[in-house]
Amino acid sequence: MTSPLDLIIFDCDGVLVDSEPLSIRLLVEGLASIGYAIDEATAYERFLGRSLSAVQAMLREELGFELPTERLEAMRISLFETYRRELKAMPGIVEALDGLRVPSCVASSSLPERVRISLEVTGLLPRFAPHIFSAAMVSQGKPAPDLFLHAAAEMGAVPSRCLVIEDSEPGISAALSAGMRVFAFLGGSHARRPGYRERLAALEPELVFDDMRDLPSLVEKAAGTPMDPRPLDGGGLGWG
Repeated sequence: MTSPLDLIIFDCDGVLVDSEPLSIRLLVEGLASIGYAIDEATAYERFLGRSLSAVQAMLREELGFELPTERLEAMRISLFETYRRELKAMPGIVEALDGLRVPSCVASSSLPERVRISLEVTGLLPRFAPHIFSAAMVSQGKPAPDLFLHAAAEMGAVPSRCLVIEDSEPGISAALSAGMRVFAFLGGSHARRPGYRERLAALEPELVFDDMRDLPSLVEKAAGTPMDPRPLDGGGLGWG
């Protein structure tokens, strides 16, 4: 498929930053501390790409298990401390952003504070601020399309001319439901798990890639011709 692109929407966790192994590890530990045992494989399958609030809702609805508010807050604090010590930018992302000639933004399932910390500690915040959108800004997070549609509207972009870069099943489903094009990125540490590539490919994203350095050339091919920067009606200045 080739057609002009007005906006690239990046997920954050597992796309811009290699955070998913840290997040899942701390989630498993946090749940174990209040008596809910779950292994990492199951946690990846059930909760990858979802916000902590969404995880809480799933536990409540399916198992009648309630995460105490104070435990949720303790888990967030522990996660932020771990991010400050250990979180790294995704390999190749700086080179990819340098090579893109299309406005970009971030749309993440995480709370605004978590997204900001993730981008700040990895040096990526200046690349996107203030064009950073969180599931906290919409009524339904991924896999609903609300977040991506909100980001496109705020950036002044038509959904069909948006390209989403995602690494999770909920995120890919959300992009497709929003009527957007989507590339599945499998370069994060978590994407090496058995069967992960096959599950994402089954959702039929436009393509699957695992080296972020390839993104600029893939975007040019997807658009059909080399692209010049073009401003968006919504003041879309979030240049990669």
